[in-house]
Amino acid sequence: MQASAASCAGRVQLGRLASACARSLATRACSATSSGQTQMPRQLSSLGGQCGGLGGAARRGGASALRAPGARGFRTSTITMGLKTGIVGLPNVGKSTMFNALCENAKAQAANFPFCTIEPNVGIVAVPDSRLDEMSKISGSEKTVPTSVEFVDIAGLVKGASKGEGLGNQFLANIRECDSIVQVVRCFENGDVIHVAGKVDPVEDADVINFELALADVSQIEKRQERLKKTKGKSGEEAKKNEIEAAALARIMEALEQGKPARSVALNEEEAELVRGLYLLTAKPMVYAANVAEEDLAQPDANKHVQALKAKAAEEDSGVVVVSAQVEAELNGLDKEEAAEYLEALGVEEGGLKNLIRESYKQLGLLTYFTSGEKETRAWTVAVGSTAPQAAGVIHTDFEKGFIRAETVAFKDFITVGGLGPAKEKGLLRLEGKEYVVKEGDIMLFRFNV
Repeated sequence: MQASAASCAGRVQLGRLASACARSLATRACSATSSGQTQMPRQLSSLGGQCGGLGGAARRGGASALRAPGARGFRTSTITMGLKTGIVGLPNVGKSTMFNALCENAKAQAANFPFCTIEPNVGIVAVPDSRLDEMSKISGSEKTVPTSVEFVDIAGLVKGASKGEGLGNQFLANIRECDSIVQVVRCFENGDVIHVAGKVDPVEDADVINFELALADVSQIEKRQERLKKTKGKSGEEAKKNEIEAAALARIMEALEQGKPARSVALNEEEAELVRGLYLLTAKPMVYAANVAEEDLAQPDANKHVQALKAKAAEEDSGVVVVSAQVEAELNGLDKEEAAEYLEALGVEEGGLKNLIRESYKQLGLLTYFTSGEKETRAWTVAVGSTAPQAAGVIHTDFEKGFIRAETVAFKDFITVGGLGPAKEKGLLRLEGKEYVVKEGDIMLFRFNV
């Protein structure tokens, strides 16, 4: 593996990404031990043959199968209930403190030295959605259940991770298990918080991690290409698939050599399925979390580091969310009113968590629909482009198999008229069939027969 990765490094370095990394890595001393600012049921209705969102937990396909038609990356359109996001970053950029802030019950030790997170720490975070409370109040629901995101705090990365340096092997293996990546990048100046490279440069920091991810992908592709070469001369359906896969891998390799991530390569459905088994790291959607000081949260564009990171993300078609791990940590210790006052004093309406969730959903091509009744009001996550039966299958596979129709009303109409009953009386409740494509904010009642 090391030889393979080394042989491809020269080609990768021809690209934009690698050249930037070469400059950055030349100045880094990743053995530094100084500090960094820290910074998703089964449902059964008592009405019989209906589902209005009544509890439990059923997953379809698992988190690793989550991809939307047309979304970035190579995964299929299988729906899942959860979103698994890996939080990565160089040592001492505030990654674990941000994780702790996002997950109040997280056990990560936000210590002041690299590798304080030796094993991945996992936390389930409710997706904040004010629509739930509005619906729950109208429906008189006994409880409100938001959808959720699973965050995984992954150990810090150093130069040579693709060859197993530092905690590289663990780092890369843990990323492969995630649906998307949030890369925490330091965008604040603080003389008391020493950067491992001796200076704050978010673009170079991001390039270090992206370079290691690209090298790991090249190594994966090279090994697969060697196996495919051994199948040459064969005929039949398998040989045809191998040719298609080889052509797709060649295009991906070319992109990597040019410093572009694998997710930048457009693949058709067959190509995407053939390549999916490699779990390429740069195929995963990337969101950069620009970690700023609290005084920069209200006007992030005035921060030169944020500006540079946004320019880089635009080139990659990645997302950028400005957050302050320091602010998020403070918010966790405040009640609702105190938090509102604190945010108002900072000149912002909300912390970074909501924006981070929204951008992750955007990158993965996800949307939220709801079920609401007396027992509960619940949010569900599906891929953009999902049909009504597929959405029903998120709740329970029987609902998809026996799907008859979905009684559907838009969120705005539900709130305006005051519930499903009034919506039906006013002709706003629609009966949708198997071909209906679910829209963001739909409130649905499924009828099925099994």
